[in-house]
Amino acid sequence: MFARHLYSNLLRLLKPAYVLRLWWRGRAEPLYRHAIGERLGDYQGAAQAGALWVHAVSLGETRAAAALVDALRARHPQLRLLLTHSTATGREAGKALLREGDVQAWLPYDTPGVVQRFFRQFKPVAGVLMETEIWPNLLHAAQAAGVPMVLANARLSAKSHRQGQRLSSVMYPAAATLRIALAQTEDDAVRLRESGVREVVVCGNLKFDMTPDPSLVARGRAWAGRLGRPVVMAAASREGEEAMLLAAWTTLPAVRRPLLLIVPRHPQRFDEVAGLVTAQGLSLARRSSWQEEPGDSAWQADVWLGDSMGEMPLYYGMSNVALLGGSFAQLGGQNLIEAAACGCPVVMGPHTFNFAEAAALSIAAGAALRVADMPEGVARAVALSGAEERAQYAERAVAFAGQHRGAAGRMADRISPLLALR
Repeated sequence: MFARHLYSNLLRLLKPAYVLRLWWRGRAEPLYRHAIGERLGDYQGAAQAGALWVHAVSLGETRAAAALVDALRARHPQLRLLLTHSTATGREAGKALLREGDVQAWLPYDTPGVVQRFFRQFKPVAGVLMETEIWPNLLHAAQAAGVPMVLANARLSAKSHRQGQRLSSVMYPAAATLRIALAQTEDDAVRLRESGVREVVVCGNLKFDMTPDPSLVARGRAWAGRLGRPVVMAAASREGEEAMLLAAWTTLPAVRRPLLLIVPRHPQRFDEVAGLVTAQGLSLARRSSWQEEPGDSAWQADVWLGDSMGEMPLYYGMSNVALLGGSFAQLGGQNLIEAAACGCPVVMGPHTFNFAEAAALSIAAGAALRVADMPEGVARAVALSGAEERAQYAERAVAFAGQHRGAAGRMADRISPLLALR
């Protein structure tokens, strides 16, 4: 109790900085400036009680939540949804999940008064937090309001577990209020139990249940056919990785280079990455510069920048091989399952602790390979992009993605009883 009191006072002191940060980020992504009052508990209009609350912090969690929501709607056709997010990309993607009667809002700032106003406003029948979202005051307020909470598609890396142990006086009591955690892997389950969660069930990874848009994949493959040269993609690249990539890329003989496609993880970095490319003397085509089909100059460019949202299946569809973002810097990697489902082999760096089991399984299945650093990654990706064995990697990638489906149904079965509590 005392630790949570100190935590709450610290967040109160940081509230002005939090609001300023949202306003600052709104320069590049205006949605951050939309309805800032919601984050502070200022909700407009009345809300109907009894919805299922799902919190998906950002784009990846929102897309994974879509598979779970579909499974729950199949079991409960009258389900109403309260969907919250923390990022602009998550909120934008979340619009596709909404039906008549559903509500979308920002996650409330984790101070006692704000989260209490959230529960008074919406009165959800139950709450589902996606993947890693443990907020002490939010969970305490949910318990006080009688709202059972589930951590779905739950994961906890060894690094995050060690960090949580240093804050155990705040985090462990919060974790103990969860009704159940639906873990991705056995290793996640062990760490979640050690962190105070009382009931944990391993259900698998929802991201295996995501189905790439076949029309986008087909368009990507059509573009690849028109290019007449291989495509190496940097998928969901993170800060620092593009500079390493371009340094290694420019050492390749120009006549042997495939098209380099860079898709940064965060949209606010699109312009920054474009500047890094042109600073290397490479010609650049930006996806945002055309609507349906690339212009003549794009087909001849050295590099394409994937500065659009919601088109990852298109990018994977046109790529011969993908370098996994977040795995070459010490950031834990990104989701590689979507690449596999699109038939795109993955070359990953040494840092995949956020998706350790999926990375290991994909390597074991022959759908991906691991390298020590970016120069080796570039060399292996370029070699694989034009090799006959690339087709074998692609076939094994699709098979790997299909073998691990079913988490959405298993999680929906665990959540469904909570929807009848009120």
